[in-house]
Amino acid sequence: MTSSSDVILDRMMALHPKVIDLTLDRVWRLLDAVGNPQDRLPPVIHIAGTNGKGSTQAMIRAGLEADGAAVHAYTSPHLARFHERIRLAGTLISEEALTEVLDRCYQANGSDPITYFEITTVAALLAFAETPADYALLEVGLGGRLDATNVIAKPEVTIITPVDMDHQQFLGDTIAKIAGEKAGIIKRGVPCVVGPQHEDGLEVIESVAARAGAPVIAFGQHWHVGTENGRLVYQDERGLLDLPMPNLPGPHQIMNAGAAIAALRVLGKSEAACEAAVTQAYWPARMERLTQGKLVELAKPAELWLDGGHNPAAGIALAETLRQQPPRPTHLICGMLNTKDIAGYLRPLGTVAASLTAVSIPGEANTIPAARTAEAAAAVDLPATVAENVRDAIKSITAKDPAARILICGSLYLAGHVMRENAA
Repeated sequence: MTSSSDVILDRMMALHPKVIDLTLDRVWRLLDAVGNPQDRLPPVIHIAGTNGKGSTQAMIRAGLEADGAAVHAYTSPHLARFHERIRLAGTLISEEALTEVLDRCYQANGSDPITYFEITTVAALLAFAETPADYALLEVGLGGRLDATNVIAKPEVTIITPVDMDHQQFLGDTIAKIAGEKAGIIKRGVPCVVGPQHEDGLEVIESVAARAGAPVIAFGQHWHVGTENGRLVYQDERGLLDLPMPNLPGPHQIMNAGAAIAALRVLGKSEAACEAAVTQAYWPARMERLTQGKLVELAKPAELWLDGGHNPAAGIALAETLRQQPPRPTHLICGMLNTKDIAGYLRPLGTVAASLTAVSIPGEANTIPAARTAEAAAAVDLPATVAENVRDAIKSITAKDPAARILICGSLYLAGHVMRENAA
């Protein structure tokens, strides 16, 4: 059944070609037309970066909410339903509220060109401005400098998670150029927490911050994080925190936890809030073990996992995470978009997976054909076959290896399809 918000979202798709066209002019025009909600938000935490934005945001939200705060959160893309992008004071936006705010933005925009992401971001800011909360977390969609979220004059804190190669066609073909775009969220006098960076990326970020008079709180200089005796150890000028390991799996979550804790410390939050950040965060489709649903039943007794990472750095993080799992043959079901570096993503996974079954992503015009994904897997010595769909891939894997660990990976769009199919 099509909801009223789906109808409006479909209309919004037609306002502008589905082409990324980075500029803030259209956003400023629409914000002005709906009363400039960006000026009426609670304190904003603005997060950019190539990898780890969503996990870091989820940890900060968990810490703030454990401290008693009501927190708005904006993220993209969604997995199963658009509503996941907008969380109002801790709760996913209702169908009624989403329909109302989308319709107002659609009417205010008229027939003027605007992208889907831009108009829905304005809708999120409008919903945030009209719902009381203590903080608003904004995750950048693409880049930073010209991203539709970059309209907050003075956030409370900005965060730049690790910057790596991705979206080169829009952001530049070097780490330094991409870091320059991410650093566009830095604002005059606003503290900026910086996660681990390539040297040339950090240089650019520090240079932008210096020109803006923005204090930098950088990993390796102002804060440190690591593990010791199965615990997470965080240290900064305020002292040392000895905390449980993050509940989000994977060694890369140590650094994301460090950035989240650094931001919470900038906000003056307690050790209890920092502990909640690492123990109570939930972020779906990031090395998530699925435990119930139709696909889980189909896979039994095999384990079924889901991950939406899609660039070379995500492939490295995923491979490291798999190495830390209990021994069990891991079989990948992989589908990717043609805008991604498939060879760079699969190369680290070739050393940890037993096989790959390639699928095309349903309903995505930009999907890499399954046969091409299989060829890319074979090129990194990963035995590969092709399946018509995820269900067929699961059946094929479990027929040969009932005790497998099955990991569906390669795209957030594939992850969203899997979540919908699993819940159907």
